[in-house]
Amino acid sequence: MGPPKQRALLALLSTHRGTVVGPSQIIDGLWGPVAPNTAINGVHTYVAGLRRALDPTRRGRESGGVLLSVAGGYELRLPLESVDAPQFVQQFTEARRLTAQGHSDAAFDMLGKALGLWRGDALAGVPGPFAALERSRLREMRFSAAEDWIAGMIAAGRSEEAIVVTSEAVAQEPLREKLRWLLMLALYRSGRQAHALQAYGEARCHLRDELGIEPGSELQELHARILAGTVDDSAVRRQIASAGPALVQTPSQAGGERAVLTRMGLCPRQLPPRAHMFTGREAELEQVRALLDQASPVRGRATPIVAIDGRPGVGKSALAFELAHELAPRFPDGQLYADLGGTGERPNHPFHALGRLLESLGVNRADLPVDLDGRAMLYRSLLHEKQMMVVLDDAVDMEQIGPLIPQASACLIVTSRRPQRGLVARYGAHRIGLKPLLPAPAAQLLGKLLGGEGARGRNAAVHRLAELCGYLPLSIRITAAALLEASYASPERLAALYEDPVTRLDLLTVVGDDGMSLRASLAASYRGLPGETAHLFRLLGRVGLEEIGVPESSQLLGVHSSEVAAQLELLADLGLLERTGAGVYRFDDLTRVFAVECAEEEWPARRTPLLRRAAESAPVDDELRTG
Repeated sequence: MGPPKQRALLALLSTHRGTVVGPSQIIDGLWGPVAPNTAINGVHTYVAGLRRALDPTRRGRESGGVLLSVAGGYELRLPLESVDAPQFVQQFTEARRLTAQGHSDAAFDMLGKALGLWRGDALAGVPGPFAALERSRLREMRFSAAEDWIAGMIAAGRSEEAIVVTSEAVAQEPLREKLRWLLMLALYRSGRQAHALQAYGEARCHLRDELGIEPGSELQELHARILAGTVDDSAVRRQIASAGPALVQTPSQAGGERAVLTRMGLCPRQLPPRAHMFTGREAELEQVRALLDQASPVRGRATPIVAIDGRPGVGKSALAFELAHELAPRFPDGQLYADLGGTGERPNHPFHALGRLLESLGVNRADLPVDLDGRAMLYRSLLHEKQMMVVLDDAVDMEQIGPLIPQASACLIVTSRRPQRGLVARYGAHRIGLKPLLPAPAAQLLGKLLGGEGARGRNAAVHRLAELCGYLPLSIRITAAALLEASYASPERLAALYEDPVTRLDLLTVVGDDGMSLRASLAASYRGLPGETAHLFRLLGRVGLEEIGVPESSQLLGVHSSEVAAQLELLADLGLLERTGAGVYRFDDLTRVFAVECAEEEWPARRTPLLRRAAESAPVDDELRTG
């Protein structure tokens, strides 16, 4: 049947057997949104190649009787029995109809006949967005049919046979909870209660490791019934009844693709939970509401993108999750989430991030494209015209974000420590440069977290604690947790301890949770600095200048001022310095303490007098520059 793209064309035409497929539809199916300018020539070439293979007796420029050129495109004329996929769909549909009418024996026989048509994976080795989507659609229907067939075996008392079939199916689809349910039931019906409980344990471990979730209510209920020895025939009947009508539409049917995607689990709800006691960001929330009102995906405008950046602990992720939860009803096709790990030691590569997102969209792991462009193309094709929200947390740069930008109907929220100016310049993103909370909302947040009793009558201490936390939500939440945990603590006592910046930085941590530690948060930004910039950060910390400018920093490093200016801007972008004017910066108290700690790890204590002289504006000598 020729080269891969030609086989992909045959798959597309076969699925739309008896209907006219236009050139633009073929191009979308074979190449997706990044089709080359020569794609239409490729279509003509592949059509000619298929005609030679399918109708070798055709002469010259004759249209032939199998693959016809008709007004608007091409039509493949074949009887139903010539293509196994439509036969399977038809028989599966008939089995569901028979089940609904109460003809369970006939339905069981029809399911076996339908499943007997399968020979390995559908469209194996066929490239392109259409083939990937069709492969996933048919695979989902295959396992739905297998689940119904297995349930029929168990109901007929053939549990031993069902164990073999279900075990094979679970090995191929380990995340399908219904298969796990059936395996547990079959084991229990075969007198293997311990193995049934072991199967539940395996399911629970797998779901936790892969998705971070607990088993669903049906699995948990069956587990409890097995423990209690109260499993009865009604359990099987409920499970069969819960199957619901199969979605057997082909993509050519109106609304069929969307229905298939819904059945495949393409309405994911992956958003992390909202922050407890969120407050103080009303202006930012209102800005995004207005943005989406102006760029409604329903009207087909450009993808609305919100880029949130800010210093460590300022609450970027909390704002993103609050936004996403509030706006989720505007995106009924689902919400996707990816932690890009930008501040970790190994940021998430877009190739791997796309793999997880595509699996969330129903693409089998074995069907994932093996190159970054292929994954990005399939991702955008699956999200085409879908009203979905995508949240990318803790991003690094445009190289990481670019392949993950969805199609226009979706909304994208990105958080990053660095301003993503490329998103603004290329895609018109709405940037929110997040600052610490204002004093009143910061104190209000701390008071709410402490509860009525913990804050009543202690306004001055609460306001002082909020100030000593730098009005950062992360520091305020850690402080509230410390006060709530220690019954003997009080805002006044803790505020007195916080007056010393070194002690304060030591206390602003939750033991055993690196995500709730201001020092760890600062360290994550520090680790990502280039060598020279990290060296400048340490020098500035030890010198202790109240105001930091380009001339002083240039003198410390002994390099050209333009180079130093770029390094200072990077430190400010990452929240390790504060901008106080044009080319003027400063440390906040806690970041200065952290910078000194980094310097002390690098330099011996004997250089302290030398640095003190530098802080008193003495000329910087070569020993300090190279220390």
